[in-house]
Amino acid sequence: MKIKAPLTIFLIFILIALIIYFVSGNDFYIYNFTYIGAALAIGIGLLVNGYSYGRNVVMFGVGCYLLIFLGIINHENMLISGFWYYLFLGVFEAAVIHYLVAKILGPLFFGRGWCGYACWTAMVLDLLPYKVPQNPRKNFGYVRYILFVAILCFVSGLFLFKVSNLEMIMYYIFIIGNIIYYVVGISLAFVLKDNRAFCKYVCPITVFLKATSYFSYLRVTVDEEKCVNCNKCLNSCPMDVNMLNNSRKRENGTECILCLECVKNCKVNALDL
Repeated sequence: MKIKAPLTIFLIFILIALIIYFVSGNDFYIYNFTYIGAALAIGIGLLVNGYSYGRNVVMFGVGCYLLIFLGIINHENMLISGFWYYLFLGVFEAAVIHYLVAKILGPLFFGRGWCGYACWTAMVLDLLPYKVPQNPRKNFGYVRYILFVAILCFVSGLFLFKVSNLEMIMYYIFIIGNIIYYVVGISLAFVLKDNRAFCKYVCPITVFLKATSYFSYLRVTVDEEKCVNCNKCLNSCPMDVNMLNNSRKRENGTECILCLECVKNCKVNALDL
């Protein structure tokens, strides 16, 4: 049984939980990050040991917790708009901690594991028919940068113009924003025949993720002596990552979501996490 990767993930989240607890004094973060770390560790453990359904189970476990419990029930905007909002307020909680752990500093350890195991948008997109892209990758990646800047400007404007009832406004932005994400994500998946089209071209969070995931500790590597160049890994990757190259500069290297489809489809066991 392979336990190195899941154990590493779990220990990282325990460490994060303890650090944030000592900084904030709020024991909620111990339960919060222990739950998320355990869920992610279970998912990765199932995957590396041959159980393909593991990732979907974890995505719904973590994704629904963040979307429904923290977002809808507790009125915390966990979208990037919420990150800017709480950051401008100078509040070290909610979306600020979430983004620091999952999308800014965390990727130094687990890359874009957020996208593959916790994103509540992708948990639905991954259920659609086009798990493997049916068409070549498009040059629409600039859209996410435009959206990133637009959201930053919008939230900044709310503060500059001293708009009242910001807390309620941010809650409705969270609800409406998620509806838009689902509609656009599902539509793009069917139009481009690619479940992950939204992640590749639209999602503004990837602006953070791409920078630090380049240095990720957890990554899929290839044993070139075992590889027979059958290209099954390339043909099964939902994010178009060149898994035949161990360089951190490999094509679409910062796009890897650690779904391990390439590992599962490698018949000579040349790939590993």
